[in-house]
Amino acid sequence: MEENLKKEIVQHITKNLLDIQILRIINKQPTWGYQIKKQIEAMSGLKIRHGALYPLLQKLENKGLITSQKQQQGKRTRKMYTLTEKEKNT
Repeated sequence: MEENLKKEIVQHITKNLLDIQILRIINKQPTWGYQIKKQIEAMSGLKIRHGALYPLLQKLENKGLITSQKQQQGKRTRKMYTLTEKEKNT
């Protein structure tokens, strides 16, 4: 199998599994992107770029699976992600 094809397949599988992993993390408790990134890295050993994570979070939000709400934490504003009722019931 060509090396580029192998790389594409691994990236595709990893990306699809990240969606599931993100939903599992948020299901445990509402959390923000940086925490999600750190938990995925700790569980999988993969290094997740912010540029890969935030589009996935946006995609899940656009599908109606999660919602986000801005919260002030000291001087920082963070987006807190929560599962929607629709997703909690599936």
